[in-house]
Amino acid sequence: MSKTMQDAQVIVPRHVAIIMDGNNRWAKKRFLPGVAGHKAGVDAVRAVVKVCAEAGVEVLTLFAFSSENWQRPAAEVGALMELFLVALHREAKRLDKNGVRLRIIGDRSRFHPELQQAMHEAEQRTAHHSKFLLQIAANYGGQWDIVQATQQLARSVQAGQLAPEDITAQHLQENLSTGSQPLPDLCIRTGGEHRISNFLLWQLAYSELYFSSLFWPDFKHQAMRDALADFSSRQRRFGKTSEQVSIEGRTPC
Repeated sequence: MSKTMQDAQVIVPRHVAIIMDGNNRWAKKRFLPGVAGHKAGVDAVRAVVKVCAEAGVEVLTLFAFSSENWQRPAAEVGALMELFLVALHREAKRLDKNGVRLRIIGDRSRFHPELQQAMHEAEQRTAHHSKFLLQIAANYGGQWDIVQATQQLARSVQAGQLAPEDITAQHLQENLSTGSQPLPDLCIRTGGEHRISNFLLWQLAYSELYFSSLFWPDFKHQAMRDALADFSSRQRRFGKTSEQVSIEGRTPC
């Protein structure tokens, strides 16, 4: 569910998920190598984190590297891994200073041990913060997430801790990489594409979708504010009629 900012009376999503697309096209448009777009994208991450934290968003999940991205040219993947390592060391200090908790979801086993260690250290450094969570999806895929959740449930059944007929949607959801976090209220994709590309497949079932033609490096403060304003203008029905939602909205708490 969403919460209301009492001072402005606008609806703020508790959880925002973003597919950060368009870094390469941003760079090509400027006759720069692809990695330049990814580096420029770091500034957009900072801007979006700032706007979301100030607005009262609780969780921000960014799709940084999908399980399919390993298919890209080796030079680009290598440059991305180096950038990720540098960013972890540098941004962890900034996040800690600003009271932001960092969490990384996805299959870490394919990453270099040095990068895995940097992930762990960055998470540990910011683990004591609880007001705002920045979640980075790296080597992540929605299908992988559902599979690993079902494997965990299968192990529980095998151990006699759970009967197959007792498995519920809630059980599966709790075993996803996002665990007990609120489901995303809003999913944003930049770069002009209109698909979710294997991102949080289960979690996005009832999310509001917002597509921006801006390439990710250009999606900064005002663009994020515009997306939040658009979300605030929508009526979320979850299968109910508009009339039902309107009546419930007028019901005193």
